[in-house]
Parts: sequence; C-alpha cells; structure tokens
Amino acid sequence: MAKKNNTINFFKALPKNIFSGFVVSLIALPLGLGLAMASDAPPISGIIAAVIGGLLVSILGGSHVTISGPGNGLVGVLLVAISTLGLESAYAAIICSGALLLILGFLRLGKLADFFPSSAIQGMLAAIGLIILGKQFHIMLAHKIKREDTIDYLLEIPYTIKDAFNYTNEGLIYAAIAGVISFAIMIFYSKIRNKYLQLIPAPMWIVIISIAISYYFELIALKKSPISSEYMISGIPEFSEIVNQLPIVDFSKVGSLPFWTSVLALTLIASIESLLSIKAVDKLDPEKRRSNVNRDLKALGLATIGSGFLGGLNVVTVIARSSVNVNNGGSNRSANFFHATFLVIFIVLFSSQLTRIPLPALMAILVYTGYKLASPSTIRNIFSIGREQLIIFFVTLFVTLKIGLITGIISGVLVTFIIHIVINKSFSMFFRNVLKPNVLMYTEEESQGNYYVSVKHFCSFLNFYKLKDKLDAVPEDQDVIVDFSLCEFVDHTVMENLNNYRELFSKRGGHFEVVGLDMHDTDSKHPFALRRLLPVPNIIKNSLTKRQTNIAIIGESFRLNYVSKKQKDTHFLNDYLFFRTKEVNHIYNQLSNENAAINLFDIEFSEGEFIAKEVVRSTMLHIKLNNSIPEFTLDREGFLERVYAFAGFKDIVIQEDNDFSKHFYLLGEDEEQIKAFFNTEITQFFESNPYYHVESRGNCLLIFGKERLASIKEIKALLDFGKRLQHVLS
Repeated sequence: MAKKNNTINFFKALPKNIFSGFVVSLIALPLGLGLAMASDAPPISGIIAAVIGGLLVSILGGSHVTISGPGNGLVGVLLVAISTLGLESAYAAIICSGALLLILGFLRLGKLADFFPSSAIQGMLAAIGLIILGKQFHIMLAHKIKREDTIDYLLEIPYTIKDAFNYTNEGLIYAAIAGVISFAIMIFYSKIRNKYLQLIPAPMWIVIISIAISYYFELIALKKSPISSEYMISGIPEFSEIVNQLPIVDFSKVGSLPFWTSVLALTLIASIESLLSIKAVDKLDPEKRRSNVNRDLKALGLATIGSGFLGGLNVVTVIARSSVNVNNGGSNRSANFFHATFLVIFIVLFSSQLTRIPLPALMAILVYTGYKLASPSTIRNIFSIGREQLIIFFVTLFVTLKIGLITGIISGVLVTFIIHIVINKSFSMFFRNVLKPNVLMYTEEESQGNYYVSVKHFCSFLNFYKLKDKLDAVPEDQDVIVDFSLCEFVDHTVMENLNNYRELFSKRGGHFEVVGLDMHDTDSKHPFALRRLLPVPNIIKNSLTKRQTNIAIIGESFRLNYVSKKQKDTHFLNDYLFFRTKEVNHIYNQLSNENAAINLFDIEFSEGEFIAKEVVRSTMLHIKLNNSIPEFTLDREGFLERVYAFAGFKDIVIQEDNDFSKHFYLLGEDEEQIKAFFNTEITQFFESNPYYHVESRGNCLLIFGKERLASIKEIKALLDFGKRLQHVLS
C-alpha cells in the first residue's frame, strides 16, 4: 500500500519537478560551458558532465532533491591536470577519480567529510574561489595573461583594470564591456525582488542578452559582431558530432606521480564538495529527508566514469543548482533527470547559437561565483566565531593557493589540531581519549521516551563522527538532550553541526536541546564558537537607530511592547509553508502585546545554501486567533500564479465572488472547507484592502507585504490591516 502511495505521489509531483528541472537547466547550461572553459577543457565537457550526472544520479543516487553536474571546486585541479597531463590523460584521471569515489561509496566512507574542521573547509573553498576569480577576471576584461600561480593572477588584477581603460582595439573594448555588463547582472540580479523577472536565472539572462545582441548586429545593423573573435565561444560541436565522435582516453601516464596526484586531488575535492552540498541541501528539503550519502557517492562515481569516457568533467553534487531546484518546487530525483533532459534538448536545438556568446560574459558568471566563495563576509563571520578560526582559515587558504588543494586541507587539519592543543594546554587529553567510546546514548522511559546523549572528555572534528552516528539513529520527531557536562572541550565544527541538528529536529516536530555547557565559556559570543573555561568578555550595549526609535514610538501608540534585540527562538514560524525551503536566522525589532497575540517583527532568513545563499530581510506580522479557521495561503494573482497552475499548483475558486477569484490566488489542502470559510464578508475585506501575503495555519496567521524591510508608514499600515483582519475573522 505504501509503495502504491509513493507511486501516486511521484506522478502527482511530476509537473512541479519538470518545471523545476527546466529552471535548473537554464543555470546549468551557461555554468557548464563556463566551468569547462575555465578548466581549459572543451566547452561541451561541462554539459556532458551535467547530462550524464543528471541521468545516472537521478536513477541510482541516494539523495532526494540534489542536482549533479560539473562543480566549481574542481576548476583549479582540472586546470592543473589538463596542463600537466594533456586532455586525453586528464580524461583518464577523471575516470580513475570516479572509480575511487565508487570505492569510497562501497566502503561506506561518506562520513569522511566529518573529519575536516569547518574553518579549514571554508579556507579551502575560499582558495578555490580565488583560483576561479584570479584566472577568469582577466578574461572577463578581455585581457588574457599567463602567470605561474594564482597569487600572481590576483596581483595582476589592478593592472588589468588599468589596461582596460586604455584599450584602442574596438574588438577588445566591446568584449570587456560584455564582461562588465554580465558581471553587473550577476551582482544586482538577486537584489531585484521581482517574481516575473526571476523566473529566468541571472546566468541565462546573460546568455539570452548576448545572443540577442549578436542577432541585432547581424540582422539589423547588418555588420559583424564588434567583439573580437578570440573572445567568442568556439568549439561547440553539433549533437550528431558528440554522439559519433568519442574522445580518445590515454591511460599511458597511469604509472606517473603527477597522474595520481591529480586523481587524488580530484577525488578529494569531488567528495568534499558533494558531501557538503548533500548535507546543506538536506536542510532545505521541505520533507526533511536524510540522504544516503554512500549510495550517492557510488552514483557520482559511476557518473564520473561515464562522463570521462564520453569527454566530460567530474560529476559532483552542486549546491547552487540544488538550491534553485528546491526553491522551484523540486521534490524528488526526477527534477535532476529532467534538468539533464532539457540540457540535451538545448544542445540538439541551439548548439550553433551558443557560439554567439562572448567569452568574457561567461567568465563574469565564474568571477561572481569565485567572489561568493571567497566573500569578505565569510572572513567577518569566521572572525566573529573566534580569532583562532581565522588562523585556521588563512593557513588553509594560503597553503592551498601556493602549493595545492590536498596540502592545503591537510595543513588546515594539522593547524586546527595544534591550536586545540595550545588552547587546552594538554596534548594528553586528545591522545588518551581520541579512540575511547566517549558517547553514550539511551532512552529515558520516565521522561516519555526522551533520547539522552552524554558526551565525555572532548568532542571535536577528530571524533565528532561518534556523536553523529548516535544522533543520526534518532527519529527527528523525537526529543533529544545532548549533555556536555562531562566534556572538557567542544570545538567550532561540533557546535555548528549541533545547530544544524537543532534546526532539523525543530522542523520535523522534535526537540533538540544541548545542556551541560553552563560551566564552559568562550572568547566569542557566537553560538558556533568553541567552548572551554575562559574569562567572560564584556558586553557592549548598542544604542537604538532612528528606525528602531520610530518603531518603539509606534509600539507606544498601539500599546505594544518593543524589544530590539535578536531572538533565535522562531519555532512558531516552522509550520508555515513560506518557510519550508527557507532558513530563519533570527527575528528582531519586535512589537507585541502581553500574550503575543499580535507580534510584528523584522526577520532575517535565507534562501538556498552555500554560494547560492541569499539573505533576505523583511517585516512580518504574526497573529494568534481566538478561533480555528482553515489552513490556506492567499496571494495576489498574476501571470506567474497562472503559470504555476500548469505545474500542479491549483487555485481554489470562490464561485460566489468571481472578482475575488480573479484577483487572488488561493491555495490549501481542504478545498471544501476553505470555500465554505471565504464568505462574502471575508472576500470583500480582502478586495477592499491593500494586497498582502496571508497564510493561515489554523489558529494563527502570518502576514507580510514585500520581501524587504517595511518603512515606518508601511509598519503602521500592516499593524492596522492585521488588527482589522483579526476582528473580521473572529
């Protein structure tokens, strides 16, 4: 019976997954081309990796809403492999790295990612970002150069910018302009909160605009494209050529050290990038399912082997495209399959059009990606966690840039271990206890079945896997207490992972609580900071801003209490559909009455994860009702909502009020109950007032206008609307 229901649900969700797969393919097409060219591989190599990965991983993988294809992190390693081994031998290295990934999956070594400190991983990813940014920035400004290492490329950036202002060659000027405009699109696109515009992702807008301008010069201006031919994409074969001409794979260098160095580097980065992405995307999954990472490693390994033989790059799980998939309604592995299918359709129908895209435009996408990986905000965040984390971060970053990725991550691990010894002034604590079973878990029957987990000695990246194994065995709808009262030291990696568990359990209806850290303190007040006995730092009280002062005045006029400080306890938002694929960071600037029946607040939440993460701040109103009403979501109806109808999102029509149904988009599970609830008084109230997003969870409402912070005037209007709506509904 359960199997039958799963099949029914699969086909029921198929329209949404087809729609999501299409949107993801719009990003995967330009990124695949750009990543391949940045790696000195043929442009089609990136598309082949995305197609093979999408088809095989969707069938054989163990994750639910992830997307697979070529990854950002592999650009530097592939560049080195192709330059030192040659393209044919690099394909052989890709195939061997796929075989190693397959072996890792069979050996159930997916937990290896837990042995890397968080700050070291951040440092490695930032180094990868700088490698991408440093080498592609010059091409973005139509200035090809050759340097020894990434640091030299980065130091040359000011000179490239200066040279761009002195170009006399018209072809180079137009190429640089294409790169700058494309980079501006990548920067400012996410700031435009327009649901129609954002149906097409920023990278695809760059492709569309580039091709449109090319046709303008050809068909209207009747002249050749002014962009220099050396800065146009070339070498994209017709689909028939791809099928008929398999690349030559050269295994003759399989006995050499550079070959296996490349294989190990490809395997290390592919596995880390994939495992981190899977873990991040699991947090976004609306159904909060746990992925089978070992099964996914096997599927990624097979896909990489197939991709290498067909002339493609390594296949990894990619966070940016996976986040887009979730945000567009992708709910199962079929979205990955359809993303690959649409890529094949694009190449079959439009391969000749892709040669109209300027190379600097594609490189602008990668420069932006590199910047996101190495963003200054990452450094600020790490510094706020603790100064020692900054040392780990920079050591990993610089060693990776100067020597290589494998050496970089190893140096990060070693520096982290040394810092932990210095902080605790004890090597013996780690040496004596690292192999001991320091985690005990049992069920407390007298406490209605709570899971109690006791951790002793120390808990760091070295032995976190022991705690993780216990926590993974607990259903997320249960209550868990993790006790560190017998633990002398808890590091940043553990604290960050515990926060992820807390969010996961909260969203699945369980409860996750950490106790026993009362006697521990830290140099930083950041929740992820490592814990040990330290002097308590001073707390600096910040004065209110002008906006906060005005909000406090509004509170007085509406007889509401005002609290400016950040609140992490946002569990009351967990059940709302709006937040199913979003992560709430905190709420602040709260206006509420004594029983919190009315609660207006500013909120910070994020869409997507990792380099695809976009932080959004908005102002929302939460209202508790005295009576129970149906659960529904109400929005202003527009073109996008009509498109959603084709993807399986059904609008509920109120027959008694056609004008209301024309102007509003109404969703909900219990259609008959909702129709009965929306009587003439309620529909006329919504028609005669400003449009807001209104979501009911039965006994409470969430109301907001735009996805931005509200002005003082808008806050007053929102409060007034909410109070009058509360009166109508009661």
